[in-house]
Amino acid sequence: MTLAPLLAAPAMVQVHAFSAMAALGLGIVQLVAPRGTLPHRHLGRVWVVLMVTVALSSFWITSAARGHHYSYIHLISIAVLVMLPLAVLRVRRGNVAAHGRLMVSIFFGGLIIAGGATLLPGRIMGAVVFGW
Repeated sequence: MTLAPLLAAPAMVQVHAFSAMAALGLGIVQLVAPRGTLPHRHLGRVWVVLMVTVALSSFWITSAARGHHYSYIHLISIAVLVMLPLAVLRVRRGNVAAHGRLMVSIFFGGLIIAGGATLLPGRIMGAVVFGW
């Protein structure tokens, strides 16, 4: 494992990747820590900002192999940007169960599934983790 491919990437790719890694770590903490506590709420706000950063920064990342067009992963970014405010609205209105379902969906779709796709050969994170 080497960070060299990521550190050689454009700044927006670095912002995107480091925000995603921070959101992944914090998301795991949020999933296993007690819910409804003051730390959960404060860390949740940080996680939302990280996820907005991840989603928005993705729109500045395209592949030359695709003619610099958007990919299916960008649809996940749109979904994240729609679902995040809905999740916050749900918890503010007292619907904690819906909030939880939305946040878990965002975590798995926006970080696990989309993140898994970045580990494929030819992708920067694949080179970071596996050295392709």
